[in-house]
Amino acid sequence: MTAHPPVPYDPELVAGLAAFVDMVEIIPLRADTIHANRDHFATIIPPMSAQAEGRAITWEDRIISGPAGAPDIEITIVRPTTPANGPAPAVLSIHGGGMVLGTRFFGTSELIDLAERYGVVGVAVEYRLAPEHPGPAQAEDCYAALEWMAAHAEDLGIDPDRIIASGMSAGGGLSAAVALLARDRGGPRLAGQLLGCPMLDDRNDTVSSRQYDGFGAWDRHNNHTAWEAIAGEDRGTDRVSPYTAPARAVDLSGLAPAFIEVGAAETFRDEAVDYATRIWATGGQAELHVWAGGYHGFCGFSPDAEVSQAADAARASWLRRTLHLEG
Repeated sequence: MTAHPPVPYDPELVAGLAAFVDMVEIIPLRADTIHANRDHFATIIPPMSAQAEGRAITWEDRIISGPAGAPDIEITIVRPTTPANGPAPAVLSIHGGGMVLGTRFFGTSELIDLAERYGVVGVAVEYRLAPEHPGPAQAEDCYAALEWMAAHAEDLGIDPDRIIASGMSAGGGLSAAVALLARDRGGPRLAGQLLGCPMLDDRNDTVSSRQYDGFGAWDRHNNHTAWEAIAGEDRGTDRVSPYTAPARAVDLSGLAPAFIEVGAAETFRDEAVDYATRIWATGGQAELHVWAGGYHGFCGFSPDAEVSQAADAARASWLRRTLHLEG
């Protein structure tokens, strides 16, 4: 028996976990398989035209300016077919994939749902990937997209006081980084940060990371590979920027209200709990949900499980309260 036996998975989630691993993680993520994994991801992420077919939304691609001295950034804007009466709430969508994989279309399904259900306008950002672009390039690109949204609020038909940053996994970690950048640079004021099973800490040394070492969705090995690509030789040292790994931030005061959700049976459990605890210690706002028996990203692959429905309801409640939504 290991020193830290893993938390069992919810029985309703086991089939979805197997489907996740078979579809998403069929190629183990190692330094020499990052490009093969990118090619595989390209086969499982539906194009935007397919995602939008039959849905009550419109969408368009644009190119916006990147951070100073960096390349321009591709974004996709998702709007409801019927515009809101007055400025709409908005979501900056940041995709997952360990900051080494995926495209902005890995997160656009969330924007389509929010546009249809609540009239939200969404912007999905194509940030640079590691190792070709070490951190914090990813956060800088996402923050540039936030600045663009705020500066073009009237053109987009959005309320600049009702913008949140949202993402799952690496996207959750990058949403946290965007919130840190907005605070530290006196930039656009976020209404909230939605951190889904967030990737926050380059050190990869928590109890939960060791509990899911060699199995499960996004296990400790995958996490190690990604952080090596993102932080390189700086990994594990005090040279790692909090905009690369938000857990490195010394001060978590003055941040936008956070919604943090994570499975009890996944690598990122302990760093997510610690991040919420440290926000509370400053008098900040954080709503934390640790879902019993949940694997990494369980709602997406086990949508009919009771725990997934509870998690979806909690997330929707926070969105309604934070963005002042109806419905």
